Amino acid sequence: MWALVATGTAYAQEDVERTLITNVHIFDGVNEARIENANVLIEGNLIAEVSTDPIEAAGATVIDAGGRTMTPGFIDNHVHLALPGPTIPLMETDKTWMDLGIHAAAQAEMYLMQGFTTVRDAGGADAGIRRAIDSGVIDGPRVYISAAFIGGRGGHADFASFTSPPNAESNMNRLNIGVDADGVDAVLKAARNNFRMGANQLKVMQSGGVVSSFDPWQMEGRTVSEIEAAVEIAEQYGSYAMAHSYRKDSIIRALNAGVRSIEHGFMYDCEIGALMEEKGAFITTNLTAFDPGLTTIPAIASNPSSLSKAMSASAAFTNYLDNMRECPAKRGHHTDCVGTVDACNIQVAYEKHLAHEFFGAYTSLVALTSVGGEIAAMSGEFMNPYPAGKLGVIEPGAYADLLILDGNPLEDFSVVGTGDKWFDAEPRSDSPETIRIIMKDGVIYKNTLQ
Repeated sequence: MWALVATGTAYAQEDVERTLITNVHIFDGVNEARIENANVLIEGNLIAEVSTDPIEAAGATVIDAGGRTMTPGFIDNHVHLALPGPTIPLMETDKTWMDLGIHAAAQAEMYLMQGFTTVRDAGGADAGIRRAIDSGVIDGPRVYISAAFIGGRGGHADFASFTSPPNAESNMNRLNIGVDADGVDAVLKAARNNFRMGANQLKVMQSGGVVSSFDPWQMEGRTVSEIEAAVEIAEQYGSYAMAHSYRKDSIIRALNAGVRSIEHGFMYDCEIGALMEEKGAFITTNLTAFDPGLTTIPAIASNPSSLSKAMSASAAFTNYLDNMRECPAKRGHHTDCVGTVDACNIQVAYEKHLAHEFFGAYTSLVALTSVGGEIAAMSGEFMNPYPAGKLGVIEPGAYADLLILDGNPLEDFSVVGTGDKWFDAEPRSDSPETIRIIMKDGVIYKNTLQ
């Protein structure tokens, strides 16, 4: 028989609440073969034992999974909780801190009920949303915060209106959602301020973007010294920097400057993959960028500049999928939704669907779980807000963040809550019926088994 048991005094406390889940098959986040007919004991907020033998746990709450599949709670490595859309100009001119805060709370609950027990906010939110979740004021996943995007004038973090003069404070500057940091000294100050505002890692806007107004996606928006300045401050805090980066030479420049997580990375190839392996780096990519309907998004279709950029970008990014299959990197799941909660609910499900279509069930599940856990751990000893256990895996000593799904996601990936439509999709339910239990930190947020 097979068993793993955590050791140490933390599991010997008699007053810790215990939950025993029986009759369950386990995808542990790492291995393709499930652990069949297993039992899992949870003590407090950590997994204490995983065994194919019966587990004696007097006084524990017992849940019979009925032969369903347990997975780690999902991890989305690139969300924007505090960006409601629908366009950047409207967010700049028509949104107050209250609009953004209420949206972030609703967005956080949506992600949790779609099975995401951890998210990395890749720019916009500060520690307030994490404090509200961790204190129980609102429901939501664990949140790793990046605080303000660090960009420059005319770059992808420049949210100001067209007529705004240099150095004028924009709404997004005031709310610490984006910051224009031109030059090394400005980057150092912005980076330090982000950690002061509760950041767990830093986000540098290196390349341009598509939906933004002033920046060609091909641009190199940061000097090497500016990137190195952000990396230096992140490393002083024991953490890391990630970079919004599209072009091949930009990705290589970022990696050589010490960036540990490439966001988007659409011009990925095998040379980049080898360098990532050498540097111990990760990549996260929104696969919706390869959808043929991308140019019909309102934020793109309504802006001639954005539409032109989207068309040229789509033509330049055609080799990404083949290159990633040929030379796979450590790739985390990434949705990157900016918009209403209902729209993001649809996009979350569609991103799951595309992951399976492009890379298959096992690779997609690993991206949704253990790779995300490794990325979270890069925030380090000082800045990791959840240092007591691992994330993205089911093993003794890991956090009790887990899902129970109908069926076997390795054979029928739809049970993770996929949707095969994006723009013309009907509104989705608050939580997929096939996700029967959602547990985060040992607390059950959804249970349709009992």
